[in-house]
Formats: sequence, C-alpha cells, structure tokens
Amino acid sequence: MTLSLPSKTRSWFIPFIILFTLGGFLRLLDITDPPLDFHPSRQLRNSLVARDIYYSILPSATDQQRSLAASFARSVGKYEPPVIESLVAYTYLATGENIAAARVWGTIFWLAAGLALFDLMRRATSPWAALIALAFYLVLPFSVQASRSFQPDPLMTSAFVAGIYFLYRWSEEQTWKWAVFAGVFLGLATFVKIVIAFFVGSAAIAMVLFTLKKDFWKSKQVWAMAAVMVIPALIFYVLLNQSRSTEYFFSWTVALINLITSTDFYTKWLAFLGTIFGQVIIFLSIAGALIANPRMRWLLISLWIGYLLYGLTLPFQMYTHSYYHIQLIPILALGLAVVLNPLVESVTAQGGVGRVGFVALIAAVIGYQAYVSRSVLAAEDFRHEPVFWNEVGEAIPSDGNVMALTQDYGYRLMMYGWRKVNLWPLATGLSEARNPDKNNAEQFAELTEGMDYFLVTAFGQLDKQPDLKKILDAYPIAAEGDGYVLYDLR
Repeated sequence: MTLSLPSKTRSWFIPFIILFTLGGFLRLLDITDPPLDFHPSRQLRNSLVARDIYYSILPSATDQQRSLAASFARSVGKYEPPVIESLVAYTYLATGENIAAARVWGTIFWLAAGLALFDLMRRATSPWAALIALAFYLVLPFSVQASRSFQPDPLMTSAFVAGIYFLYRWSEEQTWKWAVFAGVFLGLATFVKIVIAFFVGSAAIAMVLFTLKKDFWKSKQVWAMAAVMVIPALIFYVLLNQSRSTEYFFSWTVALINLITSTDFYTKWLAFLGTIFGQVIIFLSIAGALIANPRMRWLLISLWIGYLLYGLTLPFQMYTHSYYHIQLIPILALGLAVVLNPLVESVTAQGGVGRVGFVALIAAVIGYQAYVSRSVLAAEDFRHEPVFWNEVGEAIPSDGNVMALTQDYGYRLMMYGWRKVNLWPLATGLSEARNPDKNNAEQFAELTEGMDYFLVTAFGQLDKQPDLKKILDAYPIAAEGDGYVLYDLR
C-alpha cells in the first residue's frame, strides 16, 4: 500500500511511532485467554469454523475429530465466507489451535488500516490533529476489544478504511492505480461481511458524483471500480449462499422492521452509542463532517447516511450488539480530526506554556484511555472455562440426546466439551420482540420429545423461566457439579 506524505515537517513521527506501538501492545495483552472477553458467541462461532478448516487440513487429525469439527461448524450457520477463519486455520498449522493467532491477525489488519486512516486525515487537517484523532482509533477501549476479537468485523472494517482512503486518492487524481486499489479493498470489505455495503455504496456514489459530476457514466474507471466492489459479494451472498442470506434478511430485518416506527428505538440507539463512544464525541465528529473541506465533507456525510440506512435495516442490533458499530470508529476519528484542527492550530500559535499544557493534557487523556483498555482486558480471566466445559461434556452420557438451557447457543460446550446439544429457547429481548406472549414451558413435552436429558448451565435464564423450573424440579438429577445440572428426562 502506497501512502503519500504531503507535509514537509516530520516532528510528529516519533509520537506517531509511540502511539502505534501502544495500540499494538494493548491488543496483544492477555493474548492466549479464551475468546470469551467480547461477544463470546460470535467469537466462538468463528473459532468452531476455523477448527473445522484446521482439522480438515491437519494430517494427524482423526476421522472422529474431523467429523465432530465439521458437525459443529455446520450447526453455527454460514452467513459470511470464511475468510478470516481460513487464514487463522492455516496459521494453526504452525502455532497449534491457539486463539492468539486470530488476535495477532486482527491487530495487524487494524494497525495497517490505521496507516491509511492517518494519511487520509492528514489530507484534510494538520498532522497533529490527525495524530490526536488516530489515538481515538487506536486506544479507545471499545476499539481495542473489538479490533482484536475473532470475527469478520475487524477485517471488514480494516479493508473498508483502506478502500475509502484509495477512493479519496482516486477522487484527487483519477488514475487507474487508485481506482483498482479502491475497488479491490472496498470489494474485499463487502465480501468479508455484506453489511458494510451501506457504507461502501454511499461513499462510492458520493465520491464519484463529487469528482465527475454528471459525466460519471463515461468513466471506465468508475465501472471497473463498481464491478470489483460488487461482483465477488454478489456471487457469494446472492448465488452461492442465497438461502442463508434470505434467512438473515427476513429474521433480522423484515421480522423486526416495526422497531423503527417507535421513538423508543431511536432513544435506545443513541443511548447505546453513548455508552460505547460518548455522545459528545459523536456530535463533535458530526460537526467535523459539516465543516470539512468539500471533498472530505462529501465523504463524511455519505458515510453517516450509510450508517443511518444500515441502522434502519438492522434495528435490533443497533442497541444490543456493540460490534455492529465497529465501522463507526474510523468514521468518528475522521470527523474528530477535522473538528480538532482549528484548536490545534490555535495552540500551535501560542507560547510555550500553553502548548506544553495542551500536549500534557492530550497525553494524559490518551494514557488514561490506554490504562482503561488494559484494565478491561486484565480484569477478567477465562482460562478456567475450557476445564469447566470439558467437565460438563464428560458428564453427559454419550448415548443420550440432550436438551440444554445454556450459554452462547451451546458453542462453549461444542468448543471445549466436544458435545452438541439441542437448545431450549432463551428469555431475551429478541424473543420478546418477536413473540411477546409466548410461554415455552407450555410446550415442554413437545419441545423435549425424543430427549433423554436436560442440561442447565445458564441458571440466570432458568430464573427468568419459573414455569420451566417447576417442571424440571420434578425430574431426577443424573449428574450435577459446580455450575451445571443434568436432569434425567427418561
């Protein structure tokens, strides 16, 4: 990737290196801890898919291991192409099945995208304003957690950042080099996870119209970019994976679209964003979009339009799933760089005391955020989880069919206990949104038909379903331990 360095001074270079080193260091803390620190069900889902690929290429794997790993991978669904899972699985050949491989790759992608983001910000602001905004991208606690998590989103976002950087460069120069790079990286982002298409489409349309006006249709570069962006994702999501894509659309968009008609939805959405980023940061970044130079203003406003369309299409996730907002991190950083630039220029014009005080304040804020990021990762240790779930797996008779009220769709049991179970419905906000009056306990006999055992590990969920608890109390206990109960339904 070629980065242009337009400024003549390089006084920012040492702080830049320190900041990048800090960002990498934070993401590699506690690197071997099981992937339960951030949205565990999503990370475990990727881990199970990577395990299947790994055992399929591992010469020493047994037929039973390959069969079980493939069975687990099939049960988690296939909504995106296994790009990051394949990369991690092949890395396992050198490292063994270790979550550290996924975290290292996530860190590499995020830091590489940070280079492109920094140069993009410097095209609209001073290097020092860009450096402060880059600190937000690298050190924000949510950014640290989300970017090192084992899921498609860090790679999707990193490719997206690189893509809009090259799209911006194409808007400046209109050469085939920038057109090809923009198409490849934006196409990769869309291929990795289709939800980024709202951002990609909005940004591409805005930059093309800003650059070429009504003559855009005459440009071979535009049509080439569009083809590279669209065709790979189209082939996978519409042709090869149509049933899953349709299922996802109807389950998460059509079934829940009524949420956007309530003002409560927008209140929850904004409040949720506030818990992740801080509402002041959000409004400052939007202000930056409004006062940026024309080219950057078109880009930023288009990205916010894409985000709005994205949120209206997946309303439930907007106030429940923080990783669905990972794309906002670089967008917010871009807006912050613009809005901070006048302040930085004002400080630069001041004498030594004011300048030193401002630098000390910025360093203190970055240091505090880095400390929080480090503390969040160090506060929890999940190394006991594999031992516990292995114990649960061994407690389940191998010849019995099991219904389970358990965490993370049974992924923990599959990952560490090598057992697959049928899932009893959870009492969640999603289930209430779809079926507010449904009582699953009334269908206990029907739902457990053919089941020999009922496993409970999610006792908080059991407390939310008192009718189910009364039913299970009537059955004998086949096995019990610290954190699980296995009821005998026979």
